[in-house]
Amino acid sequence: MEPIIEILKEWNAWWETGKVNSELEGKKRPLYQELLNSHKIKEISIITGVRRSGKSTLMYQIINELIKKSIHPYQILFMNLEDEKLSEFSLEEIYDVYKQELNPDKRSYIFIDEVHKKKGWEKWIRKKYDLKTNDKFFISGSCSYLIKKEYATLLTGRNLTFEVFPLSFKEYLNFNKIQFKNLNLITKETQNKLKNKLKEYISLGGFPEVSLKDKAYKKRILEQYFSDILYKDIIARYNLNVQKSKDLTIFLITNFTRPISLRNIRNTLGLSYDTSKDYISYLQESFLLFSLDHFSYSLKEQKTEASKIYCIDNGLRNSVSFKFSKDEGKLVENTVFINLRRNKKDIYYWKGQKEVDFIVKEKDNSLTAINVCYNNELNKREEESLKEFQTKFQKTKKLMIITKDIEEERDNIKFIPLWKWLLK
Repeated sequence: MEPIIEILKEWNAWWETGKVNSELEGKKRPLYQELLNSHKIKEISIITGVRRSGKSTLMYQIINELIKKSIHPYQILFMNLEDEKLSEFSLEEIYDVYKQELNPDKRSYIFIDEVHKKKGWEKWIRKKYDLKTNDKFFISGSCSYLIKKEYATLLTGRNLTFEVFPLSFKEYLNFNKIQFKNLNLITKETQNKLKNKLKEYISLGGFPEVSLKDKAYKKRILEQYFSDILYKDIIARYNLNVQKSKDLTIFLITNFTRPISLRNIRNTLGLSYDTSKDYISYLQESFLLFSLDHFSYSLKEQKTEASKIYCIDNGLRNSVSFKFSKDEGKLVENTVFINLRRNKKDIYYWKGQKEVDFIVKEKDNSLTAINVCYNNELNKREEESLKEFQTKFQKTKKLMIITKDIEEERDNIKFIPLWKWLLK
């Protein structure tokens, strides 16, 4: 009994101090206010996302809010299952000791970080939920196993899932103390500041801690993030071949925004179809990479075309990939993809005679076609591909080209600068 409490005391300093260490609480992220408020409901709050995106910080912010609302610190239990000292104990053992020693009869707020490290966690939590114990659970993990079919079945109707991303551009500006009230009323000076920070954001990405570090350390920290994701969240978890995993990841991350087929991987790296397919699924489950399918109302046609690959963060990608002078356009396209994904858009790409970068299927089933052209010399091809798509698909309501500086509307196409699009 005593060893468990001693271990838990390390993670739950508020039992003694009555408050959360300010360094753990970090900066507020208004995008996740709904998550912060979810302590009010019975359902299990599931927090997923790539390693180092801020999941644990959000948990500490919730804990701080609870304490501010006069919840006694003993009612709050936090455990990080990456702590090897906790690995020898079951969740039930930890829970029983906590209840007996600290909180036998009041409502408990239980936070479990990196929950996927403990086998059978979902069955244990479901049992607690179904027995109507007086507990509210918050769980997090850097693995999409948390929302996989088998777990969703066990916890269906019992959870709300929140996916946490690295900082949006608006959050990045906030972390860098650049704020504005009305985007349409900003001065030229502020606009120049925004554009300067956008250039930095496109190159270095939006991991919260990286955004606050001196520039000299950013690349080294990002390299360490990549190493942790690859070796801890992928290779160790699935017992994969180290060299094959690294070669494939570097290949995909270097060739992001391009359609990548299993045949192409086999010809380049000598990996079999099955191995490539499995390894790519692991990269996706760790939230490192995403795939984008071809748009078609025919599922067969959709799956015939190769998928395009995108990376969770430009800085992460730039820290380890082979870079080329033409990469700025790809980095901007990746920035647009992640922003669409962050906003829970249903997105595809399309290829006819020409290609459209993104097709957004709206909730009313209408379509928005978006191209990215990050220069001030627009190519007619960008406009023609949008028109081609609109002609083929009558439900297309909006056509958009995301640019560097051009802002206008003509021939039913809206041209909007990237910085303004990201902040709307």
